[in-house]
Amino acid sequence: MAMTLTQKILAHHCGMENVEPGQLIMADVDLVLGNDITTPVAIKEFNTLGYERVFDNSRIALVSDHFTPNKDIKSAELSKQMKEFALEQDIEHYFEVGRGGIEHVILPEKGLVLPGELVIGADSHTCTYGALGAFSTGIGSTDMAAAMATGKCWLKVPEAMGIELRGKMGDWVSGKDVILYIIGKIGVDGALYRSMEFYGEGIKEISMDGRFTIANMAIEAGAKNGIFPVDETTLDYIKDRAQRNYNIFTSDKDACYCENVIIDLDAIRPQVAFPHLPSNTRDIDDVGEIRIDQVVIGSCTNGRIEDMQIASKILKNRKVHKDVRLIIIPGSQEVYLESVKAGYIEDFINAGACVSTPTCGPCLGGHMGILASGERAVATTNRNFVGRMGHSRSEVFLAGTAVAAASAITGKISSPEEVI
Repeated sequence: MAMTLTQKILAHHCGMENVEPGQLIMADVDLVLGNDITTPVAIKEFNTLGYERVFDNSRIALVSDHFTPNKDIKSAELSKQMKEFALEQDIEHYFEVGRGGIEHVILPEKGLVLPGELVIGADSHTCTYGALGAFSTGIGSTDMAAAMATGKCWLKVPEAMGIELRGKMGDWVSGKDVILYIIGKIGVDGALYRSMEFYGEGIKEISMDGRFTIANMAIEAGAKNGIFPVDETTLDYIKDRAQRNYNIFTSDKDACYCENVIIDLDAIRPQVAFPHLPSNTRDIDDVGEIRIDQVVIGSCTNGRIEDMQIASKILKNRKVHKDVRLIIIPGSQEVYLESVKAGYIEDFINAGACVSTPTCGPCLGGHMGILASGERAVATTNRNFVGRMGHSRSEVFLAGTAVAAASAITGKISSPEEVI
């Protein structure tokens, strides 16, 4: 039976020759991920179920990133619970503040997620790692607890949706614009419990950082996972990072997709998702005059070095508008340090931006950029639901880094072509 890339990975991890959409399987996992919000709940369940030791202390990653550096006593207690568990279980991949960053940025950086692997995490954006040709998906804290103890997780095999990418991206168009365009086309439930499998000659036009962004936001279309085939770009990224051996799987040529969507990259202009859904997208040319109060550049979606490079290119020798707060958050210590060495941080500060230590912070309305009633923000984050970044009467407009940086300069949602 012909299988898709996702189906082949799942079949391999449950010891079967074939799997079919809708089939329930018990699969071995390569890595279990948790953060400072979800891990304490998993720890409680782990203890309630009577487990004493994790299945493999080298196959679990615990990251402090959501409310960290600790914003209050409650967040400090959560971080403390996770740290104590990590020490008790001798977890090899425990990332304290100052030694890591945002979970979905640092795990690929550290070579902890690799092609052909099955990765689960108690965070919905765990689907990010599909950019490396892995099956990765978000789970609940109870499933995380069981997986930490047994190294296994039950899954329902998703049907696959083929996304063919054609052509080349235009100026200032990034992976963020591609995925916003796709979500705008198919809707926030357009890939519900499906695997979004990207293929086509247009893939070679998308950088590794761009692929991480696209896979990251597959969940915003309702997908179980997003996944890219492994190519030279992938192999070049992991060659000096891989922490273990890995397998490369490919979709069969006659694999069956429940739906095929063709995306012409040439047709995509920079995108802006209006409140309050990631699917409420418009071309930058159709936005109109919208004044803003805040810009956030960062998150697990757009906090990588490519984003810092783009932001620097636009902000260098320019000034943030007097009515705007610009908050820039490198996604990891590695990205932060590289940005310092390249002079990007100096460019940001000279422009009038606030530069933060790596944190999820404002993305989920945690800290480091909460919006007041009536305020509007342009953000390179992944969600713009009601109250996502603060007050229920605030508004979040999602965009790529180029549009975000340009908007910080003009004080309104703007194309980078307006300032460059």
